[in-house]
Amino acid sequence: MKIYNTLSRRKDEFVPLEPGKVKMYVCGPTVYNLIHIGNARPMIIFDTVRRYFEYKGYEVNFVSNFTDVDDKIIKKALEEHVESDVISKRYIEECKKDMEGMNVRPATKHPLATEEIFGMLEMIQTLIDKGHAYAAKDGTVYFRVKSFKDYGKLSHKNLDELQSGFREIKVTGEEGKEDPNDFVLWKPKKEGEPYWESAWCKGRPGWHIECSVMAKRYLGDQIDIHAGGEDLIFPHHENEIAQSEAANEKPFATYWMHNGFLTIDSQKMSKSLNNFFTVREIAEKYDLQVLRFFMLSAHYRSPLNFSEDLMEASKNGLDRILTAIERLGELEAKKGENAQTGEGTMKNEEAQAIKALQELTAKFEAAMEDDFNTADAVAALFEMVKLANISAKEESSALFVHTLKEEICRLCDVMGILTERKKEMLDEEIEQMIADRQQARKNKDFAQADAIRAKLSAMGIILEDTREGVKWKRA
Repeated sequence: MKIYNTLSRRKDEFVPLEPGKVKMYVCGPTVYNLIHIGNARPMIIFDTVRRYFEYKGYEVNFVSNFTDVDDKIIKKALEEHVESDVISKRYIEECKKDMEGMNVRPATKHPLATEEIFGMLEMIQTLIDKGHAYAAKDGTVYFRVKSFKDYGKLSHKNLDELQSGFREIKVTGEEGKEDPNDFVLWKPKKEGEPYWESAWCKGRPGWHIECSVMAKRYLGDQIDIHAGGEDLIFPHHENEIAQSEAANEKPFATYWMHNGFLTIDSQKMSKSLNNFFTVREIAEKYDLQVLRFFMLSAHYRSPLNFSEDLMEASKNGLDRILTAIERLGELEAKKGENAQTGEGTMKNEEAQAIKALQELTAKFEAAMEDDFNTADAVAALFEMVKLANISAKEESSALFVHTLKEEICRLCDVMGILTERKKEMLDEEIEQMIADRQQARKNKDFAQADAIRAKLSAMGIILEDTREGVKWKRA
């Protein structure tokens, strides 16, 4: 298995620190709002990486954090006149709902930054004791970048180029830096902000220290894979390396994986361009399995362009796979008990088809083991579907039909594709939504009435306002 390693800038053979085990850390979202489709890409990609490792027999310890203390969370809390944890808890729960919709499995551990403060204080003190950090007069603690000789090895930047690249938020005490490249480990509190006691000042952690501490606590000083979006390479992941290796005096992560950017209709996603979509908004129009399938349609390191046409193509592609599985299931049911147990014998031409199926499984695995090329893996799945559609017939043996169906379903599971369609809305659920729409119209809440109509339309329910009342039909 080869993984493109941002650190080495090449595909490196995967060799785990401990045979049969994978320690993997993925940077999670800052929970101040509903997650957007840019957040969804790393969630889906690295969930699929995890699934493939498990398919190959590895025991995976998968850790992904929630940043639950941050300027954006504090700003929203002040706007709503509530405590910061009210905001973070709300959006952690909403994030988990979206993850479930995308069939992203919960991590082995989802640590929260606010629950790891003691570990952060401990690591910061270690860095100070070793000469890698210092406290300014106002209590701000900075990492001394020049003390870490390998700084820049992930982003491949040198110190002279770095100053303009930092996106660190300016904080009180910025003038206390020894060097412009030094970054914040601990910052003093401002009015209305949550804070914790420390030896330097009442304050809260800088963003970068969180992940170093959580990775150390739940995975150890050294981990196999650290992953996240391409935008995190610098400064976030670069700073994590500096903190962790300076404190622990060991290499931090062996492999660094980063997914490419997501654009919307070939433009950068932005609220000002009115092309900013949350996962929840996409769910109003598409099953989130379609979003997952779309995300897997390109190599994870490639830029990915989101558009309605591409989502429709993904919807149709997913439908092809699910329809083939349903057909195999119907044939299997007709074969009776033998099909369910996989017993019986195959005809000669069926054995030849199974040989072709095994070759496609090998093709699927080869794609995944070449830096998790999900695009080529999906292509192998489509070839399996084509094989099944051509070779599985009414007269096929029970064992043949069972083998085809099980293998396609097994590889779909590796990709996180659910092989059973979701239950259609019940008539009474539709009637209730129509009643809610009528009540909204009666209340002159036409925006709500239009929203319900649009939601029903996205679910394939067409409304007709007639003299006799509202009638509906399935599209």
